[in-house]
Amino acid sequence: MAVFVNRAKMSTATTGTGTITLGSAESGYQSFADAGVTHGKVVRYVIEDGTDWEIGTGTYSAFATTLTRTVDESSDGGEALALSGSAVVYLTATASDIMNTENPVISAGTLTEDVFTITGTTPAISPNNGSIQLWSLTGNSTPTEGTWAAGQAITLMISDGAAYTINWATIDVKWANNGGSAPTLATTGYTVIALWKVSTTLYGALVGDAGA
Repeated sequence: MAVFVNRAKMSTATTGTGTITLGSAESGYQSFADAGVTHGKVVRYVIEDGTDWEIGTGTYSAFATTLTRTVDESSDGGEALALSGSAVVYLTATASDIMNTENPVISAGTLTEDVFTITGTTPAISPNNGSIQLWSLTGNSTPTEGTWAAGQAITLMISDGAAYTINWATIDVKWANNGGSAPTLATTGYTVIALWKVSTTLYGALVGDAGA
């Protein structure tokens, strides 16, 4: 999940569509670092280059003073802008960060109250979909690792459906209990798993089995 700070806006002399090298804070604003963004944090950014604009998420490097770019939408049809060398970039929350019951923003599933329901057999597991997630298997499944930042965590409740299984091989999870292995799914009710990220390592732990 992206972190948010107040009044952070910086210039950039970067050209092209690649990683942004940040310049100085704009007049009346703070640099990302002064606003409290620390190294490795994922932020929501807006780039303005004349009348062109780009919204996305990026990872901030305090050492190189750079920001990566993953574009969500832009004035160039959703593609990364080819920057002119005189753009500005600032941090802000967007509609996708403000979840509400009237207009929820979700992907690959549905939201019921505060529980996100995962669908499909190859979903991306990500805390961006909420801290509590429910997955009722519809077939043998191989999930992928979605976007995670250090300090994020989720509770994942899994129903094995008709005795389906999960292959965790495509997610680099370090299992903290259960003998260091991925848990075997319960045949009734739900298997409850905690997933959390510390630095660059994603950890998992079997919490237990819950009744239907």
